[in-house]
Amino acid sequence: MKFLLNMNLPREMAKQLAPLGHECRHVADIGMARAADSEILAVARNRGECVLTHDLDYGQLLAFSGDRAPSVVIYRLRRIETARMLRRLADAWNEIEEPLRAGAVVIIEESATRIRRLPVGRDK
Repeated sequence: MKFLLNMNLPREMAKQLAPLGHECRHVADIGMARAADSEILAVARNRGECVLTHDLDYGQLLAFSGDRAPSVVIYRLRRIETARMLRRLADAWNEIEEPLRAGAVVIIEESATRIRRLPVGRDK
């Protein structure tokens, strides 16, 4: 899967996802460190990337847009540490891979994972 990591996630995460077969970019590495969330979503949509973030705004933007893409993974963890985020992503992967490919907002919490298919609140 292709991932675009938001500014609020460590660059190290991209380096550790790549050996697992994922193509990863960090917004700071592509000149988008100060880009608006909507701009980041547009870039991810155009490149077929899934956004990884700790920012709830992405879910709200997608819910109100009615768009089917890009997919977004929102981390809601107490501590944003690369190892914890990677572990939670791996733990949830079998459940979330297909929805992410189809279009979804996935929220990864300490002990739960929630999936909302895109477009949110619309008949499919």
